[in-house]
Amino acid sequence: MCGLCGVLAGADHWSDTAAVPQGSTPSQMHQLRTRIANRVLAHYGLKLTDAPGGLTLRSATGQSALVPHLGTLWTAADRIGRKPLDPLDTELLEALTRAEV
Repeated sequence: MCGLCGVLAGADHWSDTAAVPQGSTPSQMHQLRTRIANRVLAHYGLKLTDAPGGLTLRSATGQSALVPHLGTLWTAADRIGRKPLDPLDTELLEALTRAEV
């Protein structure tokens, strides 16, 4: 998606308007959601970073995609990742469990 399309698509997504715990800012919650997404994406060789107009998703091979919000992230990750994302992938779940210990 080009930068202009990302801006025109809008940044409104339910994950951007989720309740913010007392003592947190929307920016802190956005950063937390990005860190959590990166834990999953790392298993697939992908990384998410903040960019003007949204987020930038990058693969280890240099492919990238601008995603306006987390709602479009997973489709883009399937497209540029080395394999399709599977939230029930046992290797992914094991890696996430090991990371919490």
